[in-house]
This record gives sequence, structure tokens and C-alpha cells, in this order.
Amino acid sequence: MAEQKITKKEYFGIVQSGIETELEENVKALPSGFNKQRFILNCLSVLKDNLKDFSGIDTASISAAFAKGAYLGLDFFNGECYVIPYGGAANFQTDYKGEIKLTKKYSKNPIKDIYAKNVREGDFFEERITDGVQSVNFRPVSFSDNPIIGAFAVVLFKDGSMLYDTMSKAEIESTKDNYSKAPNSPAWKKSPGEMYKKTVLRRLCKLIDLDFDNIEQQRAFQDGSDFDPHKEVVIDENTSVVIDPFQKRRNEAGQPEPAPAEQTIDADGLIFEEVG
Repeated sequence: MAEQKITKKEYFGIVQSGIETELEENVKALPSGFNKQRFILNCLSVLKDNLKDFSGIDTASISAAFAKGAYLGLDFFNGECYVIPYGGAANFQTDYKGEIKLTKKYSKNPIKDIYAKNVREGDFFEERITDGVQSVNFRPVSFSDNPIIGAFAVVLFKDGSMLYDTMSKAEIESTKDNYSKAPNSPAWKKSPGEMYKKTVLRRLCKLIDLDFDNIEQQRAFQDGSDFDPHKEVVIDENTSVVIDPFQKRRNEAGQPEPAPAEQTIDADGLIFEEVG
């Protein structure tokens, strides 16, 4: 396809029109009280602030990625989710804050609290099972800048039960290197601590029974993960396998894996032409 030169104003108009079309086609997936005008203005503001990163990215994938935030009721402007360009397309990704918000809202078993923490050298961390009752004790060193050695996530349900998960730094880094959609993304480079917490929290979410209102929300949540459950991992020059890095956790809990969301990606080769 030949390159098409357009102005920035035309470009934003195309993206805005695409978002509006996505929302109109999936209006039943939108949460109650959804403010369409405010949402689109926030999306365009975020896009303008990061415009250079989206040069050459298919506008249809940008619009579709932003719409996924709408289905889940997340705010791009407040950093609850992001649209990140990689692999020639715009990809929707939830933030740690967004993961917490969604889990609290859609858990079948009402949640009292859910959080993830990084453990640094010198911190006290203990996980115990006493008479069949599990517990986690954590006493961090105040204001410590020591290296992170691992992370854990805990969910406390209103019925008094709890679930938790732990991952060492090596395990998180291995998961990132083998399964991340973008292991060299700005998120991993600039905010590794937040990504560590999100990784262990997302794995814990595999054990939490989430009940979304519709299939579009479920697909958007699946797509919002940094990890690709269908990414091939090379074993040797003759062998590669497709493994969900978090499948083991579901198997241990006896929970079935949800069906993957379908994705279609193509590019239109748009570039910007500055207009005086």
C-alpha cells in the first residue's frame, strides 16, 4: 500500500472516528454511567502526548485498543491502563492500579482487600501454613532502596478466606523474557518495580473467579496482560512449545483456562505531514 500523507488534525479525526465506531458497535459492553465525550477527549490527550511513538501504527488498532479501556471502565488519563505501540500495532495494557480496580469489581467472591508488594534485600518476609491455615508476614525496611529480590500478591475476601502468590525476581524476569509481549518496553525499563507487582498480581488473578458482564470485557482483560499465553518458547533448534506461563496456577486450583480473545492486525502506513 502506498504511503498516505495526512495532517495531524486529520489523523486525530481518524482515530476519534474509529473510537466512536468501536463504541457504537459494542455499546452493550460499556459500563453504566459511561461518559463517551470525556473518555474520547482523554484518549486523544494521551495520544497527543505520545504521538511520536505511534508514527506508522495502524489507526484501526489504536482505536480498538482505546475502546478496550472503555469496556472495562478504566481511565487512560489517570494511568489505570495504557495503549502501547509494539509489533506494528497499538496494544492495550492494564496498569497495576487497573488490575486492582477490576479484580475488586468483578470477583464473584467479594474482596475486602487485594494488593501486591515487592520484597527487597533486608526485608522480613515469611509465608506459613499452621494447622492448615495459611498466612503471610511482611515487615519491609522503611524507605529501602535495596535491590528487589521478589514480589508477592495477596487477596483477602470478605468471608475471611485468602489467597496469595509469590514470585522470585528470577522467576519474574524469566517470565518476562519468555512470555512478555514487549520485554524491552518502556514499562519494563522505566518502572520494573510496578511491572513486578503487576506480574505476580496477574498470576494471582488466575486463581480468582472473575465474572465480567460481557465477553468484550473478558477479552479486554485478557488482552490487557503484558504476557502472551500463546507465545512460542524455543526449547532447542528443533523444538518450540506454546505454554501459558500462569497455567500451572490454574491447574493447581482446578480452574479451567478461559478461551483466548481473537486478534486481527494490519497496517495502513500513515505518516504525518507538518502544515504551517
